Amino acid sequence: MNKTEQKNLAGNIGRAIAKQRVRSQLTQEEVAERLGVGNEAVSRIERGRVIPNIIRLIELAEIFDCEAAELLGQASCNIDDQTSRMKQLLAPLTPKDRILILDIIENLTIRLQQN
Repeated sequence: MNKTEQKNLAGNIGRAIAKQRVRSQLTQEEVAERLGVGNEAVSRIERGRVIPNIIRLIELAEIFDCEAAELLGQASCNIDDQTSRMKQLLAPLTPKDRILILDIIENLTIRLQQN
């Protein structure tokens, strides 16, 4: 993995962690306290400046009450991981709302392919 790919991965993981933190209604300070680290450490992770090691990733998943694989899956550029994420996002919706979302995705995909 080259430097650019590592940087992109770090950013994707950071964004996934930030999303889960917000979804869990926690501040960076609260997460830092639970991890026993300073606020700046959580900020660096969320900004993609630092990639958390596997132990830290598992600790974060426990704090957010999710799977570590979910944090990694949200950060992945792999089509299968992204498909799985879409399935998770669509699952709680009504059939009518799922169709609406799929129509939006289809139209957006067509437009992006034209550019």
